[in-house]
Formats: sequence, C-alpha cells, structure tokens
Amino acid sequence: MWEWFISFLTSVLSGIEGFVGDWGLAVIVLTVIIRLILTPLMAHSTKSTARMQVMQPKLKEIQERYADDPTRQAEELRKVYADMKFNPLGGCLPIILQMPVFFGLFSVARDISQLDANASFFSILPSISVSCSQMVESGNWAAAAPYLILVALFGVLTFIPMVLNTSMQDASQRSQTMTMGAVMSVMMLVFGWGVPAAVLLYYVTSSLWQVVQQKVITQRVVEKAKAEAEAEAEAASRPIEVDVVRREKKPRPHKKN
Repeated sequence: MWEWFISFLTSVLSGIEGFVGDWGLAVIVLTVIIRLILTPLMAHSTKSTARMQVMQPKLKEIQERYADDPTRQAEELRKVYADMKFNPLGGCLPIILQMPVFFGLFSVARDISQLDANASFFSILPSISVSCSQMVESGNWAAAAPYLILVALFGVLTFIPMVLNTSMQDASQRSQTMTMGAVMSVMMLVFGWGVPAAVLLYYVTSSLWQVVQQKVITQRVVEKAKAEAEAEAEAASRPIEVDVVRREKKPRPHKKN
C-alpha cells in the first residue's frame, strides 16, 4: 500500500512538473492543491478550537468537581462535548491527512533524482533531492546558502503558527504554548538539516499558507464560532419560561324564571 502511494505521489508530481517545467515549483503547486483540499477541514478544526475556548470554564469546573471520580468526570465531559457539538479529535485530522505526503516525499525525492538528475528549483536550489547537510559537506557555500535559509524557515515557520494560536489562550496556556513552540522549532531545525530539500519546500509552503490563512480567514471564523458557542451555552443554561395566559372570567348567565 505504501509503495503504491509513493508511486502515485511520484506520478502526480511528475505530471505537475511536466506542466510547470520545474520540480521545485511542482512541489509548491502540489502543496497548494493539498491545502486547498483541506481548507474545509481546517475551517471545521478552527471552529472546534474556538468552541473549546468557550467551554474551558465549564470543563475546569467538571474536572474539579469530579476529580475523585474519573468515570463520572469522563461522562460529564462527553455530555458537554455533545451539547456544544465539539469533536476533540477534529483539530488533529488535517495534520494526520498531511503526514503521508510529508513522509512520502522522502522516497519521492529519491525517485525524482533517478528520473531527473537535475531536479532543481529554478536556479535557487541545484537539487531538491539533496539535503542541507550534503550541500554544506560539498564545500560550495554559495550553493548551500539557499538550503541554509530553507532550514531556518523550516524552524521559524514551526514557531509562528503556534504563536498565532495563543491569541485564544489564557496566560498559563500561552506560556506553555510558547515554550512548546520554541522546543519544537529547535527540533525541526535539527530534523531539517538532514532531509531532502523537497520535504523542506513542502513544509515551508504549507506553513506559509497556514500563517496567511490564520491572519486573513481564521480570525473571522474564530469570532463567529465563539459567538455561536456562547449563544448556545447561554441558551442551554437559561431556565425555561412558561407564558401563562389567564382566562378572563365571564359572568355566568342566570336562568330566567
């Protein structure tokens, strides 16, 4: 199954390259296509995140109230999730769907080098099949410079989307996210040092798309979703009002003798 997917991905990338005339640009076009396909899922994920922010006080209350009863706690949390139409796994789905492409590009880059020994990204990257470490080891620093910049972007663009997400978090969560983002960025720098440039191009393009999407679209979606969730939560907690209309008493007719 995996070999079939690699073969399919190589064919798709080769077809795009035949249309645009450049392997690096083909990776960028493939990334844009994938992100366009995932846009509805990303919007749904954003709504789920916004709803989660609205539910935080209620979730904390449940966790504290049933701290000694995990079973009851889980049951109450499920009820809240159901009432708010929240799926805890919704935010993970777009990432999960992109992972096969991300890891598949490792093998695709190898196959591309066999199809075309000069699989470059215009005159910027001599080959998208080699890594930054290989270019540095070659001693050609002029050719290695774009690879070093790409690796730096690989780390920075891991951090920026996480920072943008802190706008919906409290101070404690914001601190944790910033720390996690810094650690992840360092890890990605180490990881990016040895991966093919095709993988870096895919990730950097995808991350840039995410940053633009968050600034242009996501904020509107978040505001709308939070407003809807707050309205639903308020409606659910509001007591039911019964409008009672009293009948007007009419005098009874008297029988005439």
